[in-house]
Amino acid sequence: MTARNMALVLALVVLLVPGICFSADVPGVTDKEVVIGVTTPVSGPAALWGVTAVGMKAWAEHVNAQGGVHGRKIKVLIQDDAYNPTRALANLQEMKGNVFAVSGLLGTAILNASKDFFPDNKVPLVTPYGDVRIWTKQPKDKLTYVFVAYPDYEDEAEYITKYAVNKLNAKKIALFYQNDDYGKMAMSGVKKALGELGDKAKLVEAVPYEVTDRALNTHALKLKESGADTLIIYTTPTHGALITKETAKIDYRPNRLTTFTLGDPIMFKLAGEPWEGTYVALPGNSGVPGSDPPADKVVSVLSNLDPSIKGKEYLALFGAMSMIHVVEGLKNAGRDLTPEAFVKGMEKIKDWKPEGIGAPVTYLPDRHHGVNASRMGVAKEGKVVPLEEFTMFKPHF
Repeated sequence: MTARNMALVLALVVLLVPGICFSADVPGVTDKEVVIGVTTPVSGPAALWGVTAVGMKAWAEHVNAQGGVHGRKIKVLIQDDAYNPTRALANLQEMKGNVFAVSGLLGTAILNASKDFFPDNKVPLVTPYGDVRIWTKQPKDKLTYVFVAYPDYEDEAEYITKYAVNKLNAKKIALFYQNDDYGKMAMSGVKKALGELGDKAKLVEAVPYEVTDRALNTHALKLKESGADTLIIYTTPTHGALITKETAKIDYRPNRLTTFTLGDPIMFKLAGEPWEGTYVALPGNSGVPGSDPPADKVVSVLSNLDPSIKGKEYLALFGAMSMIHVVEGLKNAGRDLTPEAFVKGMEKIKDWKPEGIGAPVTYLPDRHHGVNASRMGVAKEGKVVPLEEFTMFKPHF
């Protein structure tokens, strides 16, 4: 048989025999495995948020126990970036050629530093955690491989501010925020809301902190001296707990409202008694263990697979939801897995509530911001209790 005839026979075999798939040219994909990369802060000032990776891995194990997706098991490759953009980018470069997709990339500065990595290398990025508007500034052709299910910080801060004024009768508002793009988006949202509310309330103080700061007593004094009756907090869990304890020490106890990143009940342990009664804007891409039955069902699966998740359910669920998105995209992509097939698979998702959790998700060819929603909750007796239904904001891209 000539070489040409042999090639023709092999081509016919691929076409006619169901289930045969050659993925040698697709990074991170073999006939039996697909590799999902995760770079996240396992250590450093935002290490608590790294629990999201634990949740991702546990859900992948749950899917693998049921046979995987189209006969492939999901391997989760986790690397520590310590919330440092340089380390995160180095991790991604190391993963290049070894992973099919990346999920749960965490941190606004990290997203900003690595935003070109994904389109340049045709690596799908699923549910990054950070400033949504990083992506709105990208050319449309750079967004093909990016799928975001995350509240926009400016929209969320606007929602929090209006809730404080309209529901809690706030008159004087102070903002304590991380001095980077994450915190500055909160500032934009607060100012936008107050501009729309007229003279109902005003921003009397805005106090920034650096992520390396640990002594926050002077920050607390400045907040107290402002006379604000309401404090909005955009921080890491560590800094949110520190500022709460410092303000309590000087007997400054305003109404506190926070971004969803401080929604984990572990805040009761980190901040102590003063955390009781804190209002938390809960995200549309996840649920609340202890308050949402569908969330409890998923958390039960996660905890059975990884007992270390107990006590960290909120963030573990947050991460699991990201892996659920990945799995749905893999299912829709079919057996012949390529980045392009995965993109089309994600774009088939419409009005979908993953495992019955959160607000509905929709991805389309011209919409890759799948869900942008918030609902207010309150920290009460060791858990966060939702107070209302989701408010839906427009997708940004």
